[in-house]
Amino acid sequence: MATSVETAAEHERILREIESTDTNCIGPTLRSVYDGREHGLFVEKLDVRIRNHDREIEKMCNHHFQGFVDSITELLKVRGEAQKLKSQVTETNRHLQDEGKELMGSMEELQKCRVQQRNIASTIDKLSHCLPVLEMYSRLQEQMRAKRYYPALRTLEKLELTCLPRAGQYRFCSIMAENIPKLRTQIRDTAMTQLRDFLESIRKHSDKIGETAIKQAKLQRSLDSSVSSQPRGLFGRRNRKEAAVTDIDGHGGSPVSEQDSGILDVDDEEEEEEDDVPGAQDLVDFSPVYRCLHIYTVLGLRDVFENYYRKQRRKQARLVLQPHSNMHETLEGYTRYFNQIAGFFVVEDHILHTTQGLVNRAYVEELWELALSKLIAALRTHSSYCDNPNLVLDLKNLIVLFADTLQGYGFPVSQLFDMLLEMREQYGEILLKKWNITFRQVLDQDNFSPIPVSTEQEYKHYTSQFPLQDPDLDKLPFPKKLPFSEFVPKVYCQLKEFIYACLKYSEDLHLSSTEVDDMIRKSTNLLLTRTLSHCLQYAIKKKNVGLAELVQVIINTTHLEQSCHFLEEFISNITNVPPDSANATKLYGTSTFKDARHAAEAEIYTNLNAKIDQFLQLAEYDWMVAAPGGGTPEASDYLMDLIAFLNSTFSVFTHLPGKVAQTACMSACKHISTSLMQLLLDPEVRQISMGALHQLNADVKECEGFARAGPVAGFQGDTLLLAFSDLRQLLELFTQWDWSSYLADYGKPSCKYLRVNPHTALALLEKMRETSRKNNVFAQFRKTDRDRQKLIDTIIKQLRNLIAQQQA
Repeated sequence: MATSVETAAEHERILREIESTDTNCIGPTLRSVYDGREHGLFVEKLDVRIRNHDREIEKMCNHHFQGFVDSITELLKVRGEAQKLKSQVTETNRHLQDEGKELMGSMEELQKCRVQQRNIASTIDKLSHCLPVLEMYSRLQEQMRAKRYYPALRTLEKLELTCLPRAGQYRFCSIMAENIPKLRTQIRDTAMTQLRDFLESIRKHSDKIGETAIKQAKLQRSLDSSVSSQPRGLFGRRNRKEAAVTDIDGHGGSPVSEQDSGILDVDDEEEEEEDDVPGAQDLVDFSPVYRCLHIYTVLGLRDVFENYYRKQRRKQARLVLQPHSNMHETLEGYTRYFNQIAGFFVVEDHILHTTQGLVNRAYVEELWELALSKLIAALRTHSSYCDNPNLVLDLKNLIVLFADTLQGYGFPVSQLFDMLLEMREQYGEILLKKWNITFRQVLDQDNFSPIPVSTEQEYKHYTSQFPLQDPDLDKLPFPKKLPFSEFVPKVYCQLKEFIYACLKYSEDLHLSSTEVDDMIRKSTNLLLTRTLSHCLQYAIKKKNVGLAELVQVIINTTHLEQSCHFLEEFISNITNVPPDSANATKLYGTSTFKDARHAAEAEIYTNLNAKIDQFLQLAEYDWMVAAPGGGTPEASDYLMDLIAFLNSTFSVFTHLPGKVAQTACMSACKHISTSLMQLLLDPEVRQISMGALHQLNADVKECEGFARAGPVAGFQGDTLLLAFSDLRQLLELFTQWDWSSYLADYGKPSCKYLRVNPHTALALLEKMRETSRKNNVFAQFRKTDRDRQKLIDTIIKQLRNLIAQQQA
């Protein structure tokens, strides 16, 4: 019973679910019915439920049936009216269609016009984007043809970044986009080619640029030598050029100049006024550098360009700094070398100040240090080959001008001036060599005789060349003679010329007056003590120099010695340094001329003695001649000639200082006495007779007569006779045979034969003994001869004992 109730409840639930559920979802419900076992019962319940619903539908229809009939009746009425309305609408539509055909035609035309208008607007819009592209591409082509590459690159950049994206996807746009990298490469390569041409051009013409810069510096210095050329003379008009250079990091236009690179035409430069020297911007078109810098900056390759430019300029610097092998031969070689270096750094300085970072100060200073080291090394090497002082002086002036030029651009040049001071020593050596030749020529051309002066004009001419101060000579009437020869004024003038030459080198070296004065004095001292001294020694020592020439040399050096203080004053006047300054170097001219005079005096003594020797070589004594029977023998002919020569010679010595003439005379007399003594004691003369001694005694008396006559003034009493005293006492001892006095008084101050040496007497006595033995070999039985021989032997023995006592 409970089961049937549950089944009925389940069926009731299913029926409600069927009634309330969408027919699409009824399948599972029915499935559950069929899965159960009571589906028959469910069908019965379903039929009952259907019947209930049918009864309810029927009730509802019966309730609404009359209203439905009324509605149908009204609907039939409405259908008639609808047929009428339809006919009217159809007629109206027909009339409307007939009337709207014209409007439809207009509308269709309007539609077509609107489509055309829309298409035109679209086309205009597209063309508004495409035309700028085409115009810009056309402008790009024109710029490329005109070689205006930087504007072309800017146009290319705008075309790529702005115009092409707006234009859209068109075939011509694709072609343009494909050509853009090629055009960039072409612009870059072309700019680099122009840069290479520019670098090659300035390498070839750097000497012209440097010449212009140096000329500008020279002009500036000539305008005001006291003002250093601080302004950048060569680029005095640089502002105009800088105004033309755009900011490479900005978006300005291209550089003003878009012409080909290279050196501009300056053929008419020589015709310009001297005060209008062209600047570098007038000689060089720098636009290839600016253009290439801008182009590489826009391309993002600035570092590549900077590295390439600096590398190439370093290579060019090494080429410029390499001197020619024959540069030292002419000034033109040095000038071209300095012009090239100056031109190189003028260009670099211009690049430094007209570009932003292409080169920096550190890079330029590095190049300058390299240039200084190589330049100084080259100058030291090549200047060492130079032996022309004028060339060295011109080179010095060129270096100073070069240094002033580069200093005007801010480059340190102290090393160049230090090198010039080093070259000063070399210049001094070259001057010394030149003046050595000059002095020797003056000496060779001099006639070593006093200068004859006939007129007042001639006298003033010589006194203007040499500071002669002789009041006695001034009072003498014309014609008269100056005491010195042509050598003196010529040497004095040459000394002044040398001082001027030294002063010329010291100019423009930025030295103080004291330093210049010191340099000149040291160089002059070298000239005096080394060059002039050697030349004087050469003139004195050379062959065939006569006594008269030597006498004149002494007179000349005496006057030159007296003129040394005038040279001191001359140097002080040109250097404005007082001669009594604490640091002033004194001239050694006095000692130089004194040494030369002493050498000439010694040479006079030597030559005089040599002349005397020549006369003595003519002496032909017969050492075995017998003693004269009566009277005094005459002096030898050679000795008479010698005395005559000495008298004529000493007459020339009147202009010499008294002591020199006296010394020469005393030296000559001593030399004669010594030479005659040597003739007596000559080992080759083994035998001497008394007759030979008498002849020699007559010659000595002649010499004593010469000395007593006083050939040279200034001797007191018989001072000159003392030169012959040794020989006189020796001859008197033998001719008077006063051996007893000699042996008895020997060693006493009152001895009559104090100057007779026992050795000399012994040697001469032995020669007489040999003569006596030979003459008396057959007369040995004569008592007188035997006694004389014994006496000689006894005297010889006593002399030997005397000598032995002295030695003991």
